[in-house]
Amino acid sequence: MCNCIETKVLDVTQKVQVEMLAKEIEKIDVLFNCAGFVHHGTILDCEDKDWDFTMNLNVRSMYLMIKAFLPKMGPDNILAIVLKTCAPDLAAPLELQDWYLPNNLENCPGVVNRCAYSSSKAAVIGLTKSVAADFIEQGIVCNCVCPGTVDTPSLRERIQARPNPQQALKDFLDRQKTGRMATAEEVAHLCVYLASDESAYVTGKEFIIDGGWSL
Repeated sequence: MCNCIETKVLDVTQKVQVEMLAKEIEKIDVLFNCAGFVHHGTILDCEDKDWDFTMNLNVRSMYLMIKAFLPKMGPDNILAIVLKTCAPDLAAPLELQDWYLPNNLENCPGVVNRCAYSSSKAAVIGLTKSVAADFIEQGIVCNCVCPGTVDTPSLRERIQARPNPQQALKDFLDRQKTGRMATAEEVAHLCVYLASDESAYVTGKEFIIDGGWSL
């Protein structure tokens, strides 16, 4: 069996590190941005440093990665950029957490204690649509994935950090109309679709995968 997976470790908020990685790679077909951070609190709880860190990691990192790697996408086939608009604590494709922001921003309900976070994710949706519009004629598609609550180790850590973990878990489950949280694999299947030729006619869209939470 061929070992075709090679990993690189870098800080996606650092422009120099991103550009150095881009120099090592000649051509790419898919770019998947998934680094992020969840700040808990209202605007009154959000200090300048919290706002800056959230925007730097959740939005600017995507700007840096797309700017560095989009020129590496050749014109010979359909190419995909997938932005994940939920935020894990680690930049790993399956480390997904809960997030909600509907695709119709005009009818977007507020989410309590997620001021900086929700603001950054609205910016990601705008970035998605802008990149999609600018590069559609070059055969490049850009979409974003908006998961609801996903059962992952990182989410379990957040639950255990609450004063009453059992109640916190119950609260998460009670808001799920399906009676359960999503699995990371379910979200991954959507990401694979958006990175494949089968989704070549889809661009500039937000894909909500939340088990009906937003209904």
